[in-house]
Amino acid sequence: MIALDRRSAATIAEAVRAGRTSAVAVMEETVARLAAYDAVQPQIWIGRATPDDLIGAARSVDARLAAGEDLPLAGVPFAVKDNIDAAGFETTAACPAFAYRPERSATVVERLTAAGAICVGKTNLDQFATGLNGTRSPYGSPRNAYHLAYVSGGSSSGSSVAVAAGLVPFALGTDTAGSGRVPAAFQHLVGFKPSKGRWSNNGLVPACRTLDCITVFTGDTADARLLDGVIAGFDPADPYSKPLADLPRRCGTIGVPRRDQRAWFGDAESEYLYDRALQRLAGLADVVEIDIAPLLEAAQLLYGGPWVAERAAALATLLADDPDAIDPTVREVVEPGLAISAVELFNGIYRLAELKRHADLQWAGIDLMAFPTAGTIFRVAELLAAPVALNSALGYYTNFVNLLDMAAVAVPAGARANGTGFGITLIGPADSDRALLDAADAYLAEADLLSQPPLDLEGKMQTVKLAVVGAHLKDMPLHWQLTSREAKFIGAFETAPTYRLYAMANSVPPKPALVHSEDGGPIALEVYELGVAEFGSFVAEVPAPLAIGTVTLADGSSVKGFVAEPRAVTGAEDITALGGWRAYMAGRA
Repeated sequence: MIALDRRSAATIAEAVRAGRTSAVAVMEETVARLAAYDAVQPQIWIGRATPDDLIGAARSVDARLAAGEDLPLAGVPFAVKDNIDAAGFETTAACPAFAYRPERSATVVERLTAAGAICVGKTNLDQFATGLNGTRSPYGSPRNAYHLAYVSGGSSSGSSVAVAAGLVPFALGTDTAGSGRVPAAFQHLVGFKPSKGRWSNNGLVPACRTLDCITVFTGDTADARLLDGVIAGFDPADPYSKPLADLPRRCGTIGVPRRDQRAWFGDAESEYLYDRALQRLAGLADVVEIDIAPLLEAAQLLYGGPWVAERAAALATLLADDPDAIDPTVREVVEPGLAISAVELFNGIYRLAELKRHADLQWAGIDLMAFPTAGTIFRVAELLAAPVALNSALGYYTNFVNLLDMAAVAVPAGARANGTGFGITLIGPADSDRALLDAADAYLAEADLLSQPPLDLEGKMQTVKLAVVGAHLKDMPLHWQLTSREAKFIGAFETAPTYRLYAMANSVPPKPALVHSEDGGPIALEVYELGVAEFGSFVAEVPAPLAIGTVTLADGSSVKGFVAEPRAVTGAEDITALGGWRAYMAGRA
């Protein structure tokens, strides 16, 4: 397989414009990338141009340049989420019964192609843009490019994978409840969600017409800024379009959720990565905790309130004429909107106005907000088993943004051990788009993130990291239980200084008990990595009063590891001061 490293739209366009390469050469490489990745995830596409058509389009771009046209996106390939019209392709919204062939492209696509960009195809999505995970499509489930067992995020699933996998430098998505941000977080991308009305929605299949935003996935903020310069602007064909404005916004004070209002859904890695991101942000501005209860209440109006009726309005004809054509989970979410009364809707509008007033007043004390983009990630199998509840968890930090007329840019903030991405979203009031991109630049420079993990091209084995503190250490009597399971040694570390270590009484072979204690100390340990099945078989053999729980390391991260029930310390010797089991055994010898 050819290298699928990411490419920059700005770099490609500059090279083509300068004559160091041609649009045809760029497209020939793109065609090769597309063919190579088809062996991994063909389901990211719903429709795609033929190689001959793509090369022909590239020749046209080269001819336009030769004729003297100024093309800021000369030869740059891109993809379009299949609820946005692109001439020459069907628009399906991931529902074959809904499909139609538009006479012209959406305004945003027209502006991109006028600038010299070339659309290579239409990408898969959660049907009718209803979902944040990517599993609700008859065309298959696009999977996370960095670990194929995990969701890509949705609804802009195919677009996000196309950029993450290096197939195109940018791809259009949409965002009503977070669909342009959650997939960016999961796959180490920048997800730019403009203010409502900044980019035209003309040619977009609506989800919630009053809230929808067309968005873009890129590898960096420079490309997001470049594309905003091409796309943004008033469009009389869109009744919700508005004149372009850029609100100056300094980055002096950043609001973050109160600690007791943060939701991690059991994901300690996300919590750790967010804390690290806040440390980086603290180097740029004052970070203050804010009460996000009004924001969370606004978010509930989207799926737990009358705005479900707006989704039902967009699908009313199909719900009446061919309801079985709609994905069962999408129908379960949308259909109740048909029963919402005008009275309920107006009461919801009144309450949203009150909540928006509260949110607007917050901007007097903070310049922007920095939230986790999502509190966790799930496997595809998990989302299929609990499609509504787990999807709702993914929208905890995103659903309020469009309802309250805010702009947002999602940026990477680290990688989980499984390779999937964690991200934060910088949020500002309407028209703060450019200021948010500037703040994102400052954060990314301060964060100095490691390069993203390698792509998953064959399906990674799912693994678990396990900390051992006693008889399973290297050269100790039970170490064979790890080597027999082909455990990989990760390294020697210390716990956070909140543990006590005891030598248990009458244990054969001698074994320690690790117990959490605020007046403890750092304890030496070793970390190993096992396959999920091997980890399960290992846990099954752990004898009471020992158990496997979660152990916090000195850097604040956490892994699975040995812990103990209270009875383990009965008659035991406290050896915390020795700093670890090896020191105890050496003294005993």
